[in-house]
Amino acid sequence: MSGALLLYRAGTALLEPLAPVLLQRRARAGKEDPARLGERLGRPTTPRPAGRLVWLHGVSVGETLSLLPLAKALGEARPDLTLLITSGTRTSAELLAGRLPTGAIHQYAPVDSPGAVTRFLDHWRPDLGVLVESELWPNLILAADRRALPLALVSARMTQASADGWARAGGAAKRLLSAFRLILPQEPETAARLAGLGAAVGPELNLKQIGEPLPCDAAEFDRLKAAFGEAPVILAASTHPGEEVLIARAFRAAGRDARLVIAPRHPDRAEAICAELTAEGFKVARRSLGEAPGDGVYLADTLGEMGLFFRLARAVVMGGSFFEGIGGHNPLEPARLGVPIVTGPHVFNAQATYEAMFDEVAAIPAVDEAALARHIAGLIDYPHIARRIGQAALAHAGRQGQALNRALDLILPLVPA
Repeated sequence: MSGALLLYRAGTALLEPLAPVLLQRRARAGKEDPARLGERLGRPTTPRPAGRLVWLHGVSVGETLSLLPLAKALGEARPDLTLLITSGTRTSAELLAGRLPTGAIHQYAPVDSPGAVTRFLDHWRPDLGVLVESELWPNLILAADRRALPLALVSARMTQASADGWARAGGAAKRLLSAFRLILPQEPETAARLAGLGAAVGPELNLKQIGEPLPCDAAEFDRLKAAFGEAPVILAASTHPGEEVLIARAFRAAGRDARLVIAPRHPDRAEAICAELTAEGFKVARRSLGEAPGDGVYLADTLGEMGLFFRLARAVVMGGSFFEGIGGHNPLEPARLGVPIVTGPHVFNAQATYEAMFDEVAAIPAVDEAALARHIAGLIDYPHIARRIGQAALAHAGRQGQALNRALDLILPLVPA
């Protein structure tokens, strides 16, 4: 084992007695579930079912939700399997609660300390571990490897900055990556970076490009559809600070009889968003408070309802893309529902996806606020063009599912019969 990994293990072992205190502090701040802190320390309260068990892990909302199509496919191919899905955030646990496949178990992932990892693996004894995106936790990976537990890293993503950081501990990176029997990168850039660190890389798989349409409460759809009336709805989805005001101003500049719904990426920002929009002269109704939509902005400050608002929308403006730093969000969730998509210029997190969709006129780029206003006006004025863009988006999303079948052919042989 490299010196860096030995130091990491020793350091986390020394700090392990502080983990309960730190978790309690996070729980008081609302960042951990106080009733389930034991899971974070590797002390599950759910018994392990008999038989084969496949463990799938994603750290947060996007990663864990992207695992659902894979979990469903595994369950259909091997009905005998129990699926354990772990994540690290309260929000991801809340969203997964109603969307897990029948019989699947959710647990919080253990912190990466030697004791917590050992307890977790002792209890669950998985037959395969599938980690998604960039979860390279040394204690967890090496403990699994010592037990000869097959590991797969799927939909792997590594930025250049991360690759540069790992390159400074090249021996440690190579050792960790060698523990994976299968590595499926999201795109060619990640494949090259991982190969440069010594990984054996397989074919590409981007789980965020695969999936079924988000669910929707039909009764609530009918109620909101009636509340909005005949006016077309423009949805600003997964917005970040500064974008709510920018999009609202562009919507106002479009000057059309329409309704604007804003669904922020983090609903706990609702108070600040209301204050900013009110200062700009907008009336705001908050969904979380039960306020009815009016002729102002309807703030969808709730979780788990994006399927509802995508279905209501004439067009979706994807957030995280109008200022540098976030890198955009996955456009395929609205695409799976045939909704036309407008995005800002900063989309490095989904660059290849957007470029393909631009080529197919399945999405539209808006370089600034003025361009966004023109696009909003055009999509409202020309519904037949909006429909064509939405149909192109739906067709693009449908073609992405073929990669899952190829990946499943590589993952299933890792599970003992």
